[in-house]
Amino acid sequence: MARLREQYETVVRPALQSKFNYANPMQVPKLEKIVINMGVGEAAQDSKKIEAAIADLTAITGQKVVTTRAKNSIAGFKLREGQVVGCKVTLRRERMYEFLDRLVTIALPRVRDFRGIPGKAFDGRGNYALGLKEQIVFPEIDYDKVDTIRGMDIVFVTTAKTDEEAKELLKGFQMPFVG
Repeated sequence: MARLREQYETVVRPALQSKFNYANPMQVPKLEKIVINMGVGEAAQDSKKIEAAIADLTAITGQKVVTTRAKNSIAGFKLREGQVVGCKVTLRRERMYEFLDRLVTIALPRVRDFRGIPGKAFDGRGNYALGLKEQIVFPEIDYDKVDTIRGMDIVFVTTAKTDEEAKELLKGFQMPFVG
């Protein structure tokens, strides 16, 4: 069992249940999935860019990556409908907890000038979005083999009803919020 899953079962869940006075233990919010998205706009002109992004995301998550395609044609961006513009992966269960553990303990402290993540990026329904400017903060990425620095969006989807509950849940996983 993943370290953070065990921590959720033994520490975080009872703390949330007592703080928010849940009558039923099934009401306690939990982490449902983590979605990691990497937009690669340059892939419209060069297909090797998307292959490198897929390789990076596969190395980071340890799971097969799905390509995302353009829904509409945009002439200003030289983009046609159906063209590959990025890649994403959805993590659930054990892989989700393993990724969260690596993100909090290894990757985020390696971010340059890191003082914590903003606590305002909640969507009003208990989900949190985080953006990273570079993929090289993960130890799985070999710095010498990186062709370009790419950012990624990480979305934490929870079963929490409010942002306050979701923030407490993520704090229980030692998410370094600031402010």
